Amino acid sequence: MEYISVKEWAELHGVSERTARNYCASGKIKSAFLVGKTWNIPSDAELPKRKAQRKQSPLLKALREQKAGKIKGGIYHRIQIDLTYNSNHIEGSRLTHDQTRYIFETNTIGISESPVNVDDIVETANHFRAIDYIIDFTDGKLTEKFIKNLHRILKTGTSDDGKSWFRVGEYKKLPNEVGGNDTTPPENVHSEIKQLLMEYNVLKNPSFENIVDFHQRFECIHPFQDGNGRIGRLIMFRELLRCGYVPFIITDDLTMYYYNGLRNWPGIKGYLTDTCLTAQDNFKIILQKFRIPYKD
Repeated sequence: MEYISVKEWAELHGVSERTARNYCASGKIKSAFLVGKTWNIPSDAELPKRKAQRKQSPLLKALREQKAGKIKGGIYHRIQIDLTYNSNHIEGSRLTHDQTRYIFETNTIGISESPVNVDDIVETANHFRAIDYIIDFTDGKLTEKFIKNLHRILKTGTSDDGKSWFRVGEYKKLPNEVGGNDTTPPENVHSEIKQLLMEYNVLKNPSFENIVDFHQRFECIHPFQDGNGRIGRLIMFRELLRCGYVPFIITDDLTMYYYNGLRNWPGIKGYLTDTCLTAQDNFKIILQKFRIPYKD
């Protein structure tokens, strides 16, 4: 039998070396063995498949109960603040984590030594409502109506809402780019989103990788004039909940890896997958703190 290195096997299957080593260490690649600190992998070893999980997660149950009961200090409270702060911060919001918490807990904004952008405040409050929306409407497959409603919730009342060309809750009217890269032209957005949803919704049990793939393709389309990153991450969080996976939050320390993963997804999927799995591991620690059971 011919054996190859971790690097060779990772390149062959389009994953990162970290993922390949994890597969070896967990026994997911049969006949792989260590020589010193180096893994030797059979050249014909296949890529392990992640098991789909369709049962409603205890986390979703807890979120709905705590939201309905207006319970403070629980996992619902924590997710509202952490997801909103981090997702907004990625997109340039200058509100601090403490200011985000203050807005959620008091529905007011405390006095700040430096000027605070009104849109940052409005979008923070709107993001809280968007999280409520995905918690309430996690059941059922994704639709264009659901995606547009998320955008409407996020951007209503902002300065963009007053611009005739912006189209809150509707697809973009003007071409845009992300990270210097072209995105789908406005006239093609509807057809590409429709195709993306059709390919995704036909999956009976979307895998973790299927959900990450949807997210990357959504961001490449960039269907709205602004807010695409936050909408995309909200959709991903919702789909992970719906399919029974542990969701995650992209934090400051993972942002550059996240962007790098989005750019390199077509060639090497492991960059983005590894970043998401790392974020998922971090989120599992939070679930353990609040005693929310989950499946690996």
